[in-house]
Amino acid sequence: MARNAYSPIWAGLLTSLLGACGLWAGAVGIFGSARAIRIGWLLPLAGVQLGLDPLGGFFMALTGAVAVIVGLYTIGYARRQRLGPVPLAVLPAFVAAMLLVPAAESITTFLLAWELMAVASLVLVLAHHPRPEVRSAALLYAVMTQLGFAAILVGLMVLSAAGGADRFADLHRIPQGARTTVFLLTLAGFGSKAGLVPLHAWLPRAHPEAPSPVSALMSAAMINFGVYGICRFDLQLLGPGPRWWGLVLMAVGGVSALYGVMQASVATDLKRLLAYSTTENLGLITLALGGATLFAAMGASGPAAVATAAAMLHLVAHAAFKSLGFLAAGSVLAATGLRDLDRLGGLARRMPATTTLFGVAALGASGLPLGAGFASEWLLVQSLIHTARVHSAVLALTTPLAVGAVALTAGLGVAAMVKAFGIGFLARPRSDQAADAQEVPPTMLAAMAIAAAACLTLAVAPAVIAPALHQVVAALPAARAIGFDSLGAVVRLPGMAGSIAPGVIAAGVVAATVVAATLTLWRRSRRPTPATLPLWACGADELTARMQYTATSFAEPLQRVFDDVLRPDTDIEVTHTAESQYLADRIIYRTSIVDAIEERCYTPVIRAVGAAADLARRAHTGSVHLYLAYGALGVLIVLMVAR
Repeated sequence: MARNAYSPIWAGLLTSLLGACGLWAGAVGIFGSARAIRIGWLLPLAGVQLGLDPLGGFFMALTGAVAVIVGLYTIGYARRQRLGPVPLAVLPAFVAAMLLVPAAESITTFLLAWELMAVASLVLVLAHHPRPEVRSAALLYAVMTQLGFAAILVGLMVLSAAGGADRFADLHRIPQGARTTVFLLTLAGFGSKAGLVPLHAWLPRAHPEAPSPVSALMSAAMINFGVYGICRFDLQLLGPGPRWWGLVLMAVGGVSALYGVMQASVATDLKRLLAYSTTENLGLITLALGGATLFAAMGASGPAAVATAAAMLHLVAHAAFKSLGFLAAGSVLAATGLRDLDRLGGLARRMPATTTLFGVAALGASGLPLGAGFASEWLLVQSLIHTARVHSAVLALTTPLAVGAVALTAGLGVAAMVKAFGIGFLARPRSDQAADAQEVPPTMLAAMAIAAAACLTLAVAPAVIAPALHQVVAALPAARAIGFDSLGAVVRLPGMAGSIAPGVIAAGVVAATVVAATLTLWRRSRRPTPATLPLWACGADELTARMQYTATSFAEPLQRVFDDVLRPDTDIEVTHTAESQYLADRIIYRTSIVDAIEERCYTPVIRAVGAAADLARRAHTGSVHLYLAYGALGVLIVLMVAR
């Protein structure tokens, strides 16, 4: 009994310790010369080869930082939600597997670490497996993960065969045909892990059903390795790529950002909303990497360096505000047992600390000034609009479309976060669970406070990560021509006109707030003492929760605007009175929005696979003679094809 009571502490401490080790090792890889390690006996023939360079160290340090926060949060969360021994034991293993991925120095080691990471995350998604929703989400995640791994496996086999080597450092002079094949296969495999459209279907299903610490690790750390794979293999080992590579990345990123934020703006499940926000932000990062590839191929070195820096900076910002968002959502779930925004509300009084911390995360995800994502999105827009000096019809067509996609994404992102924060935490509670909520334990609040401090630091002084950002940007071929080392107190664009000072903006906002508050207090002091009277509420006795917006009603105008994309299923049921058919006794309005891509692309395939499985099941009669005949027929077909 005592061991069970202390297991959350040990699991959380071990997770944080692994994260701290990853943070230290990542820093050594970024700024120092990490020594390569080879363990020959662990894998036949190839062995395990580990090492770190600035690119791998950057992703390792980012993963370690998230793990430190999640480990501390898990100590209180596991006790509150009663996580079993299996997820508590697998959580540190999941972190260790993720730290191995950027440390791999060979294709064999990379594939081994990638599969360990996938299996560990699947076990954690199944932590609450008795519920059918969890089993369904885990099944979809398992299928998508293995299909993505198959694409990565084939792509890296082609790369290894074309380069005649297994170590990354020995892969040189890859033929153009092999480069194209590897790019398309790895983009599909790594894009699936990053949650890019149309391979995103697992993400809004698995993230909400996993325990909240796991959701934070998956969305703020594991998802990043999809970007790492694209950077490592497509942009570094095979790069700089041709123009059409950049156009493909920009198209996939722009569509993912727009589709993800549209779904987030109408989602009523808090964790599902955050999951779609992950697709949105990873789409922006992919768009920035595609822009860097295109600009470098067109000779626009300055915009290429700025776009690369924007992608890397947004990775850090997304890890900060998304981990905080999922941890705050986990606190709400632990306190109320609810994820439905339509049933929440009133948490600002019951859970003031969690409300404030989620507000910091929402501000960061909105991309507004004083938010963690503002500087990176500003850099992305600047890289897109400073390509006018390069006279090219391709850039003249693509950059305005990309700017419009980023602008629309930012606007809808603000609407989604206003809905999540305003409907979920403010106004009046819309359920007994929300009305009776209590603040979460101190360990959970401390972990969220650390993430919030990281968000505020990135918003006000992004220069704190300037040295690391300079090293990782220089590691990518698209940004080597002009180094990006102007991320100081004033962010300056290399070779271009434009600068911004986030700290000055923050100081101006704080000063304006202080002046406004002072003037308000001064004016109130000069007024006569106000009388306290009942609030007029249109003839009603008092305000109730039925008089305020719900998440569904808040998103209804946006749902109408994007009706052709979202394809909502709406039903209105009217019950008339017995006396007259012209008088309505009750009106029931139902609306549901499913993922249109999942419904139209995945559902038919799943049905076809199920039908094929039924046909195959009929062939399995249990007769050994029939199975021998199947084998003989298969051998005959192989011999005929070989002949």
